[in-house]
Amino acid sequence: MQADGSIQVDTRPANSPNAFDLRRVGAHPDYWYPLAWSHELKVNRTLGRRFAGLPIVLYRGGCGKVFALEDRCAHRQVPLHLGVVNGDRIKCHYHGWTYDPGGKCVEVPYLGKDRLPNGVKSYPAREVDGLILVFPGDCALAETRLPKALGSSQRKDYKTRRLNREVACHYTFMHENLFDMNHQFLHRKQMGSIRAQCIGRQHGEQWAQVEYSFSRTEGRTSVGEQIIVDLVRKRGPAQKDFADHMRIRTDYPAQNLKVWVGRDIQETNDPVLDVWLCYTPLDAEQRTNRTYGYLSVKKPPVPGLIHAVWPFVVWFTESIFREDKQIVEHEQRAYDTQGADWNNEVFPALRDLRSVLARCGRPLQV
Repeated sequence: MQADGSIQVDTRPANSPNAFDLRRVGAHPDYWYPLAWSHELKVNRTLGRRFAGLPIVLYRGGCGKVFALEDRCAHRQVPLHLGVVNGDRIKCHYHGWTYDPGGKCVEVPYLGKDRLPNGVKSYPAREVDGLILVFPGDCALAETRLPKALGSSQRKDYKTRRLNREVACHYTFMHENLFDMNHQFLHRKQMGSIRAQCIGRQHGEQWAQVEYSFSRTEGRTSVGEQIIVDLVRKRGPAQKDFADHMRIRTDYPAQNLKVWVGRDIQETNDPVLDVWLCYTPLDAEQRTNRTYGYLSVKKPPVPGLIHAVWPFVVWFTESIFREDKQIVEHEQRAYDTQGADWNNEVFPALRDLRSVLARCGRPLQV
């Protein structure tokens, strides 16, 4: 019964909304998240970034090391990213209050050393494979959770491109979109008609994995798809139990997609395609995210060939990502209109993933 005494009639389907709303689960801060590319931050310069509504200033000190602080001066709350870097310290643009890498206020020009006010929060920051990662949560957990490598991005036998885009949706839509390859109909203009077959799924407390094989039911392969798959396919007589194979795995909070072609998938065999992705929520409600990633393609035996055909790879992958971006933003708009998670999910592997995301995340406080 509503405040005016009337009875509110629920016209939603009987199986909706879900008893548990995944879109009200925030990305847990006790993990490393990318906030910028290393090349974006020069020595003695700053960058203003956000994690789930938290303003964070990144700055590279004179020693070349990256530091991360709360992006506000403790004095008048103005952004520290407007300030000046001096050695490994940052000086506020307004009154010159100065902070060290730990966030301690170490100088106020018009006060004595014994009258210094409190400082600002600091965050662990590291550079891994060309990305600046920040740990917004419990600092005691930071070192044990630092990733050693981001996909195959630094390997010389792969050619890699950066993936970098802002997407107007909750980060869980991104996880679901990549994990569920049953949406190939969406990409029919780029790839023809492809049927995905789930051939295995596993999950644990902080991870979920699904594997697929694919068959073409109509149409022809695109140029970009042929380059990624066929240029590195092993030539020679076909062997039993060999098939093109995709594995997608979420190791919270990042995702990885790997494709093997014409070979088994023992870990000693390199995938032809290796994609690493992480979704950094931007606003407090986490309805937007910055997707950072690396897409790495195994170089074919012919020297220089991958560089010649690379524009086709970029065009193909950008077309796929553009369609995925559009569809997850449609999902977010539907959620905003309905006010709850009405998704009627029937795919067992995606149910596994949703459980992991719910278990590892943290309820939003907004």
